[in-house]
Amino acid sequence: MADYLVIVESPAKAKTIGKYLGKQYTVKASMGHVRDLPKSQLGVDIEHGFAPKYITIRGKGDVIKQLREASRKAKRVFLAADPDREGEAIAWHLAHLLDVDMSESCRVVFHEITKDAVKQAFQQPRRLNMHLVNAQQARRVLDRLVGYRLSPLLWRKVKKGLSAGRVQSVAVRLIVDREREIRAFVPEEYWTADAHFSLKEGTFSARFHGYGDEKTPLPDRASVDELLARVKGQAFRVERVKRSERRRNPSPPFITSSLQQEAARKLGFRAYKTMQIAQQLYEGLDIGAEGAVGLITYMRTDSTRVSEVAQAEARQFILERYGEAYRPERPRQYSTRSGAQDAHECIRPTSVRRDPESLQPFLNKDQYRLYKLIWERFVASQMSAAVLDTTTVEIAANGAWFRASGSIVKFPGFMTIYTEGQDDSAVDEGDNRILPPLEEGMVLPEPTVIPEQHFTQPPPRYSESSLVKAMEELGIGRPSTYAPTIETILKRGYVVYEQKRFVPTELGEIVVDLLVQHFQQLIDVDFTANLEKELDRVEEGDVDWIKLLQSFYGEFEKDLERAEQSLEHVHIVDEVSDVVCEKCGRQMVYKQGRYGKFLACPGFPECRNTKAITREVGVNCPQCGKPLVERKGKRRKVFYGCSGYPECEYVLWDRPTGQMCPVCGHPLIERHSKRGTTVVCSNEAKHPQPATAQASGRA
Repeated sequence: MADYLVIVESPAKAKTIGKYLGKQYTVKASMGHVRDLPKSQLGVDIEHGFAPKYITIRGKGDVIKQLREASRKAKRVFLAADPDREGEAIAWHLAHLLDVDMSESCRVVFHEITKDAVKQAFQQPRRLNMHLVNAQQARRVLDRLVGYRLSPLLWRKVKKGLSAGRVQSVAVRLIVDREREIRAFVPEEYWTADAHFSLKEGTFSARFHGYGDEKTPLPDRASVDELLARVKGQAFRVERVKRSERRRNPSPPFITSSLQQEAARKLGFRAYKTMQIAQQLYEGLDIGAEGAVGLITYMRTDSTRVSEVAQAEARQFILERYGEAYRPERPRQYSTRSGAQDAHECIRPTSVRRDPESLQPFLNKDQYRLYKLIWERFVASQMSAAVLDTTTVEIAANGAWFRASGSIVKFPGFMTIYTEGQDDSAVDEGDNRILPPLEEGMVLPEPTVIPEQHFTQPPPRYSESSLVKAMEELGIGRPSTYAPTIETILKRGYVVYEQKRFVPTELGEIVVDLLVQHFQQLIDVDFTANLEKELDRVEEGDVDWIKLLQSFYGEFEKDLERAEQSLEHVHIVDEVSDVVCEKCGRQMVYKQGRYGKFLACPGFPECRNTKAITREVGVNCPQCGKPLVERKGKRRKVFYGCSGYPECEYVLWDRPTGQMCPVCGHPLIERHSKRGTTVVCSNEAKHPQPATAQASGRA
């Protein structure tokens, strides 16, 4: 038997670490947490200092038995769970169950699972950090108190099966508040007027800016007609040409929230999927001759700090692959936002020498795409700034001023490998537009002035990326909680995810209104953010976790008592559809599930008939002529099938545009790529090349 027992959370991590430690060490996995609060009761002794009542998690008996047997035979036990609050708590629970002496240095932590990092960590074991443990216990008890005291009230007053959470409820409120902002929005009309010039050297357009130096809006058609009359037949003269050099710096390396945001924008990954794949990359994957290797540093962090060793390696790599011009004179330093925990580094590859292409044969598609994103972001963060030559031209005609801007990339710098994605914002066309040679005093040929009517738009619904960003900026939760929080509010039916946007359900709005009315403090964004700061202070040893719980629970209990007395029963009436249940003849009603609305028979439980709600997409099946409808597959992937199914099995996996191909009569579809969206014929056998190549402008 080996002299030392090492316990980690997962078999993959055990395999990777075991390779580095040698025959003296046995590495086993706890399979995550081994103890937790019981599900059948509150599990917190409020009268005696909020003492948690921990029990062994169901199904973990055999794992604990094996760990106990191994620990009795080992000279020493090392607890090597992840380097955060949750990992420290897992180590503490294991120490209790295995009778590990907590006065000894039994805790081993490493930020990356590489040979050097693991060996160095085992040379410097430490004692368990009870401040970290208590911060995790405080969070766990807070969430249990809210969930197990508030949920029964919602069951009695609103609907059985409802639940509320400390962080989740605030996240739902953000989505509800945004939806109401959208509903209350009143569009305002405005116009733009673009002058299109044709020169020998090329064409370009300039947008009306104003009369004189003042920006002048065009609120209606009358103001547009006045402008057109004013410039008709007038000379258009180049009055000012401003040329400048602009530097664009790279984005900092990833932290948890920015990784989730960028993976959502560029890869279409949900937050939970991003974290799941990142965990695999961190714990280690078999990459051929090297065996199992941890490919990225720890993925739960809100620090942009980079170790000097990693930075030096990146700078040498940049010099060798891209040249001296692409490596800045001094290593780049990035400031970490206020309140962030700086215990860990940023998320980066454990070695930039392992470029994505060399690893592609050993990774699955999603692992490769996420690793490539992390690798490119990190390498770019250590590269030189991009340099752009920008030109702004101002053109006047009878006192009306038009403005055009453009730029060209003089030196690509970091943009050679990476540029950050955008959230709900239009691409700045001026960054990509190249203007023809223009000089001050030039008189241009009379342009075609084209006015266009617009209406102001409401703020967009939250995407997963923008919701994570909002939670981070407001201080709601911590990086490790974003993904589970989003999954929880979806599972509870408080919001649905439609067309990659979060939409609150009627139930979600009702629950938020009740909480705002009766638990103002609990659902207040600032209060939740301040509570997170207090949990951070517990971790730092500045606040006693029991006193924090006492302070919170005093007000919370008063709110519970008041709500019990004043909150009236809320009856949620199901909306009746015009669809008749074919099994019992009742009018089916709309129900809200995790993935959106569906039809259900009101005769439940006698009649359990349900139906998906189908939506016609505006074109007919080319095989049988019946309407095509939007459907969802087993993994919630949207597709477009014939409403005549199962007799007709025609299906499309890309969204139809509503138009038919003029050549063969099959539906035209939208085909998405990094360059944008093109419209092609769905009958690819007939049209191996795109039937049309019109860019839709949506990326």
